[in-house]
Amino acid sequence: MKKGPASVEFKNVVKRYGAVTAVNDVSFAIAPGELVTFLGPSGCGKTTTLRLIAGLEMASEGRIAIGGKDVTGLSAADRDVSMVFQSYALFPHMSVVENVAYGPSVQGAGKARAREMAMDKLSLVGLEGLENRAPSELSGGQQQRVAVARALVLEPQVLLFDEPLSNLDAKLRRRVREEIRELQLSLGLTVAYVTHDQEEALAVSDRIIVMSNASIAQIGSPRELYDAPSSRFVADFMGDANLIPVEVGAHDGAFAKILIGRREMRVAHRGIPPGSAYVAVRPHQIAIEARSATGGSLEGLISKAAYVGDHMEYRITLAVPKLELFATAPDVVSPLEKGSEVAISFDPAGLVLVSGD
Repeated sequence: MKKGPASVEFKNVVKRYGAVTAVNDVSFAIAPGELVTFLGPSGCGKTTTLRLIAGLEMASEGRIAIGGKDVTGLSAADRDVSMVFQSYALFPHMSVVENVAYGPSVQGAGKARAREMAMDKLSLVGLEGLENRAPSELSGGQQQRVAVARALVLEPQVLLFDEPLSNLDAKLRRRVREEIRELQLSLGLTVAYVTHDQEEALAVSDRIIVMSNASIAQIGSPRELYDAPSSRFVADFMGDANLIPVEVGAHDGAFAKILIGRREMRVAHRGIPPGSAYVAVRPHQIAIEARSATGGSLEGLISKAAYVGDHMEYRITLAVPKLELFATAPDVVSPLEKGSEVAISFDPAGLVLVSGD
């Protein structure tokens, strides 16, 4: 009987290695058929969390459930999950089809049945015709697909990906992440996915769990995290936000006046009290004009200018407040030069107030 996708639930899960706490009081739920990405810098606890789902690590405290069943004390062999590792972990002495058939064979499927199951999944990932090749005869992207087919062949309730695209070049990463997302959606798989790449997380996820210092910093949809970060850390980690110190005035309904340098603006206060705080502004939301133009809210100097194909990247040094901003602009025909004096302005709708904590 074919199994359906399962939910995953963590309740107050802690993982310690001696005196080091790798995962600290983490709680979340992944719905059946949902792709949730764990995102964060190295050492934040995201891979340990994935290994706790897999049963490759055992929780020090808390409860882990898969499909509503408590699996906290179960080994990896007793959990209905499969993992695609960063290194792919293919057997070099086996052919592609033998690699994929290995799991069903170990579980007792006959040779013919295991091969049939393997061929079905190789066809699903677009590798039909390459089944008799050795892994070394495949490209990086093809090896990645073999690893996915091998994980899928046992039809697990939960599929886990640990930095699956880190060994691929930029163009191939984009294509393979699209393939993974399409496969997940077409099969209705429950997927937990680990990456440190913000763009990758935004592209593939239903929801993202941002982790920092072994804890969850924020959970939300890609758009929620990008447009409404809850903290300076999330704002900065999700897409190179500029963090500008501001003074928040008295609340007026949902809004408050803020002071950026000498310029006063009105923005949504998001529950942040009057006093010192920050606004997060994305690089593409900064309007840059030559200093002679009127209406600029802040004055600065272009300290770096880089042409990157379809847009320009600028570093702008401000005098008041004293800081450097990172901005992008679509005009590559008449770019501003290094050393240019500029005036910058912001659309208030693009400013997100975050606490000074």
